[in-house]
Amino acid sequence: MSEGLGEWDDDLDGTTAEPAEDDGDAPELFYANVAEFVGEKLAPTYRRHINPGGGITWCPQWWKHAEAISRLEALWRAWEFLRLEGATGMSVWWRDHADHHMSVLLTADGPFKGCSPDDGHKSKLLPLPCEEPPPGLF
Repeated sequence: MSEGLGEWDDDLDGTTAEPAEDDGDAPELFYANVAEFVGEKLAPTYRRHINPGGGITWCPQWWKHAEAISRLEALWRAWEFLRLEGATGMSVWWRDHADHHMSVLLTADGPFKGCSPDDGHKSKLLPLPCEEPPPGLF
Protein backbone atom coordinates (compact mmCIF):
# COMPACT_ATOMS: atom_id res chain seq x y z
CA MET A 1 0.00 0.00 0.00
CA SER A 2 1.30 3.45 -0.87
CA GLU A 3 2.22 5.88 1.84
CA GLY A 4 -0.51 8.41 2.44
CA LEU A 5 -3.40 6.05 1.75
CA GLY A 6 -5.54 5.79 4.82
CA GLU A 7 -8.75 3.89 5.39
CA TRP A 8 -10.12 5.24 2.11
CA ASP A 9 -8.80 4.00 -1.23
CA ASP A 10 -8.42 7.48 -2.56
CA ASP A 11 -7.30 9.26 0.61
CA LEU A 12 -10.74 10.71 1.23
CA ASP A 13 -10.78 12.74 4.41
CA GLY A 14 -14.54 12.94 4.96
CA THR A 15 -14.70 16.68 4.29
CA THR A 16 -17.30 18.03 1.94
CA ALA A 17 -17.46 21.15 -0.14
CA GLU A 18 -19.59 24.03 1.03
CA PRO A 19 -23.13 23.70 -0.32
CA ALA A 20 -23.99 25.92 -3.25
CA GLU A 21 -26.32 28.82 -2.66
CA ASP A 22 -29.96 27.79 -2.74
CA ASP A 23 -31.44 28.23 -6.20
CA GLY A 24 -35.10 29.01 -5.62
CA ASP A 25 -35.95 28.02 -9.21
CA ALA A 26 -34.42 24.54 -9.00
CA PRO A 27 -36.89 21.66 -8.61
CA GLU A 28 -36.92 19.87 -5.27
CA LEU A 29 -34.74 16.77 -5.14
CA PHE A 30 -36.50 13.43 -4.85
CA TYR A 31 -33.54 11.88 -2.98
CA ALA A 32 -31.70 13.95 -0.38
CA ASN A 33 -28.23 12.65 -1.29
CA VAL A 34 -26.31 10.10 -3.32
CA ALA A 35 -26.35 7.50 -0.51
CA GLU A 36 -30.14 7.63 -0.36
CA PHE A 37 -30.32 7.37 -4.17
CA VAL A 38 -27.99 4.34 -4.27
CA GLY A 39 -29.71 2.57 -1.36
CA GLU A 40 -33.32 3.27 -2.25
CA LYS A 41 -33.31 3.47 -6.05
CA LEU A 42 -30.19 2.23 -7.81
CA ALA A 43 -29.28 -0.91 -5.83
CA PRO A 44 -32.84 -2.31 -5.73
CA THR A 45 -33.40 -1.49 -9.41
CA TYR A 46 -30.03 -2.31 -11.04
CA ARG A 47 -29.92 -6.00 -10.10
CA ARG A 48 -27.05 -8.15 -11.31
CA HIS A 49 -25.52 -11.47 -10.33
CA ILE A 50 -22.26 -10.45 -8.66
CA ASN A 51 -19.46 -12.79 -9.71
CA PRO A 52 -16.01 -11.21 -9.26
CA GLY A 53 -14.34 -14.15 -11.05
CA GLY A 54 -16.86 -13.86 -13.88
CA GLY A 55 -16.43 -10.19 -14.52
CA ILE A 56 -18.98 -8.42 -12.30
CA THR A 57 -18.12 -7.05 -8.88
CA TRP A 58 -19.50 -4.54 -6.37
CA CYS A 59 -18.30 -3.07 -3.10
CA PRO A 60 -20.87 -2.79 -0.31
CA GLN A 61 -18.80 0.15 0.95
CA TRP A 62 -18.89 1.92 -2.41
CA TRP A 63 -18.45 5.24 -0.60
CA LYS A 64 -14.83 4.29 0.15
CA HIS A 65 -13.99 4.64 -3.56
CA ALA A 66 -13.60 8.19 -4.90
CA GLU A 67 -14.35 7.09 -8.47
CA ALA A 68 -17.54 5.37 -7.36
CA ILE A 69 -18.66 8.42 -5.40
CA SER A 70 -18.09 10.63 -8.43
CA ARG A 71 -19.83 8.29 -10.88
CA LEU A 72 -22.76 7.55 -8.57
CA GLU A 73 -23.17 11.24 -7.77
CA ALA A 74 -23.29 11.91 -11.53
CA LEU A 75 -25.91 9.15 -11.92
CA TRP A 76 -28.01 10.59 -9.12
CA ARG A 77 -27.86 14.14 -10.44
CA ALA A 78 -28.68 13.01 -13.99
CA TRP A 79 -31.60 10.96 -12.64
CA GLU A 80 -32.92 13.96 -10.67
CA PHE A 81 -32.86 16.07 -13.84
CA LEU A 82 -34.12 13.48 -16.31
CA ARG A 83 -36.97 12.20 -14.10
CA LEU A 84 -38.69 15.48 -14.94
CA GLU A 85 -38.32 14.93 -18.72
CA GLY A 86 -41.64 13.20 -19.30
CA ALA A 87 -41.62 11.10 -22.46
CA THR A 88 -38.03 9.88 -22.80
CA GLY A 89 -36.19 11.12 -19.72
CA MET A 90 -35.82 7.74 -18.05
CA SER A 91 -34.83 6.04 -21.29
CA VAL A 92 -32.10 8.63 -21.80
CA TRP A 93 -30.97 8.15 -18.20
CA TRP A 94 -30.70 4.38 -18.60
CA ARG A 95 -29.02 4.51 -22.01
CA ASP A 96 -26.64 7.45 -21.54
CA HIS A 97 -25.96 7.37 -17.81
CA ALA A 98 -26.84 4.23 -15.84
CA ASP A 99 -25.68 1.63 -18.34
CA HIS A 100 -22.45 3.50 -19.04
CA HIS A 101 -21.37 4.23 -15.46
CA MET A 102 -22.58 0.96 -13.97
CA SER A 103 -20.71 -1.01 -16.65
CA VAL A 104 -17.50 0.75 -15.60
CA LEU A 105 -18.18 0.37 -11.87
CA LEU A 106 -19.18 -3.29 -12.02
CA THR A 107 -16.36 -4.54 -14.23
CA ALA A 108 -13.96 -6.93 -12.48
CA ASP A 109 -11.05 -4.61 -13.29
CA GLY A 110 -12.85 -1.43 -12.20
CA PRO A 111 -12.64 0.55 -8.98
CA PHE A 112 -14.15 -2.30 -6.92
CA LYS A 113 -11.45 -4.80 -7.94
CA GLY A 114 -10.80 -7.06 -4.96
CA CYS A 115 -14.05 -6.13 -3.21
CA SER A 116 -17.15 -8.31 -2.99
CA PRO A 117 -20.56 -8.22 -1.34
CA ASP A 118 -19.57 -11.27 0.76
CA ASP A 119 -16.06 -10.23 1.80
CA GLY A 120 -16.63 -6.47 1.77
CA HIS A 121 -14.15 -3.75 0.98
CA LYS A 122 -10.68 -5.14 0.29
CA SER A 123 -9.08 -3.30 -2.61
CA LYS A 124 -6.44 -0.67 -2.18
CA LEU A 125 -5.83 0.39 -5.77
CA LEU A 126 -3.09 2.97 -6.16
CA PRO A 127 -3.63 6.27 -7.98
CA LEU A 128 -2.35 6.49 -11.53
CA PRO A 129 1.29 7.59 -11.55
CA CYS A 130 1.78 11.23 -12.53
CA GLU A 131 4.80 13.40 -13.08
CA GLU A 132 4.87 17.17 -12.69
CA PRO A 133 4.59 18.84 -16.13
CA PRO A 134 7.35 21.23 -17.23
CA PRO A 135 7.00 24.77 -15.86
CA GLY A 136 5.01 27.05 -18.15
CA LEU A 137 3.40 24.23 -20.15
CA PHE A 138 -0.06 25.08 -18.85
